[in-house]
Amino acid sequence: MGKEGNGLIFNDIKNEPLAMAFIEEQKNTVTLHSMEYRRLGNSGLQISALSLGTWLTFGGHVDDITADKLMSISYDAGVNFFDNAESYQGGKSEIVMGAILKQKTWNRSSYMVSSKIFWGNEDGSPNQKGLSRKHIFEATQKSLRSLQLDYIDIMYCHRPDKNVPIEETVWAMHNLIVQGKILYWGTCEWSASEIMEAHLISEKHHLIGPIVEQPHYNMFVRQKMENEYLHLFKHKGLGTTIWSPLASGLLSGKYSHGVPSDTRLGDENLAWLKDSTLSEERLQKVTLLQNLAQELNLSLPALALSWCLNNPHVSSVILGATKTSQLEENLTSIGKYKLLTSEVVMQIENILQNKPVLPAF
Repeated sequence: MGKEGNGLIFNDIKNEPLAMAFIEEQKNTVTLHSMEYRRLGNSGLQISALSLGTWLTFGGHVDDITADKLMSISYDAGVNFFDNAESYQGGKSEIVMGAILKQKTWNRSSYMVSSKIFWGNEDGSPNQKGLSRKHIFEATQKSLRSLQLDYIDIMYCHRPDKNVPIEETVWAMHNLIVQGKILYWGTCEWSASEIMEAHLISEKHHLIGPIVEQPHYNMFVRQKMENEYLHLFKHKGLGTTIWSPLASGLLSGKYSHGVPSDTRLGDENLAWLKDSTLSEERLQKVTLLQNLAQELNLSLPALALSWCLNNPHVSSVILGATKTSQLEENLTSIGKYKLLTSEVVMQIENILQNKPVLPAF
């Protein structure tokens, strides 16, 4: 007989790590007001299950006044993690967030800010991007100035750098922690083998290794979170802050009848994102998911976000928003993942037909 909890079914020994993770996650979950907080990997950090990201929004698709409102709404709802990157809007996103935080009266210990290093935001000279020690140190200094912070809580390596030894990157991140410029570090879109190599190097030299990965994860993108990273979850206690939980808006239902010009996929500069996101097969599945959501008295976004939160390996789901009403609606999804019974999960799987197949041995 399988083990069951909050809609997750563990039918055989291959899923035993997921079952154990679910039990462990229950012990590491704290609820305050309406927000839920989860332990970030093996660290001592408690991170809000929903967080706010700024890709394409701050310094881009939203004005500064709206950006301020989005952060305030999030913070008042219990969000304690705000995600950024050196490259977002050419560095403007960090500047906007920094200005907002500067005029807030929030206690610095009540929230966390992240940034990410790799793409750079300068004129593209060779050493102004990547994960060399030089760029990591210089980019961190610039992010601190832009964000107007004394330290950054979590610094991610935004992509793996094939031209830089991972050992150089691990040492650089460790040294930033020792210097007090960052408190923790993680990876973004790294493979399991690259993350494991970073851990092995850290252990060999007694350095501080990565505690978190920021992967692409939603109902249509599942391979890393539900297959590739399982060994890391079990043996390294990897935390995750997942991005694009609504598949660039596809799981909001806004593209069911075409692509509005004022949306992310309607942006001519993001044609690549539209091409990789929209397909007739996916749109048909979205329609079926919408019908299921209505049966559960949920919005489609709430169903999609709840599905992500139902995975015990998800530490935090990063929300993106251009409108305050959109953010307020998505924040109400917290706690609704408990409505995903085993029967509902099976209904979702029957619609998606994309569950990763785990190795037999």
